[in-house]
Order: sequence, then structure tokens, then C-alpha cells
Amino acid sequence: MSKFVCATLIATALLLPSASYNSPAFAGTCASKCGPRPIQFSPGQRIQVKVVNRTPRVLIIQKPSSTNPIPLQPGQELQINQGDGTEQNVSLLFWDDTGLPLKANISKLNFGTLGVELRPNWYAPGDRAIYILDDGRIEVL
Repeated sequence: MSKFVCATLIATALLLPSASYNSPAFAGTCASKCGPRPIQFSPGQRIQVKVVNRTPRVLIIQKPSSTNPIPLQPGQELQINQGDGTEQNVSLLFWDDTGLPLKANISKLNFGTLGVELRPNWYAPGDRAIYILDDGRIEVL
């Protein structure tokens, strides 16, 4: 009888901790936890960038080595063509002359249009550029 009680106590001691332990390693889908899917275009695709100023201040937009700084009034939209798709690693810079930080919200409006909505940001340094890589990926810097 004492061997039976001993075996029962040992079995209970081994099984109880594993039944109440919630391991974060359980596999599952990430449908609600993965975050937004990254925005990407086909490599070499001609992309049009639509920039909208959603701040109460004038912002400055520039595509380095091909445009001078362009002032963008509050609420104004600007469309910039990215050429024939042969430009490598294209950047679009933006800033507020007063030095306040900005937040760039990007979206794929349609097959060949990248939407960039510039809003005020409360955390410095904020976003300062959109980077279109050769492989079609879009990064906010």
C-alpha cells in the first residue's frame, strides 16, 4: 500500500506543474498578432508616389538628385513619378522647417501608386524619408 501511495504522490507531483504551465511556445496562426503586411511593388515597376500633408504647417519634400525642395501646404497633395523603374534605390525626403517630428503613414493605393500621408508626431526624431528599394520593398526611415 505504501508503494502505491508513493507512486501516486510522485505521479501527481510530476503531472500537476506541467498541466498548469502556459508555455508561450505553442504554435498557432498569427492572423491577429503579425502586424500589417509590408508594402512591396514588383521590382522595376513604375511607381507613382502620392504625398499628402496632414499637418497644420508647410512641409518640404525633395527627391534627392532630381528635384529641388518643394513646399507642401497643409492639406495639399503632390504626385511624384518614379521614372521608368530603372532608378535604383529611390528616396523621398520630407521635413518640417520648424524641426517638429513627422509620422509617415504609407499605403498601397493601387497597383502602381504608393500613398504617403504625413502627420504630426509627438516623438522625436520622427520619420524623415521613404526609401524605395530595388527589390520593390518600401521602408520608412
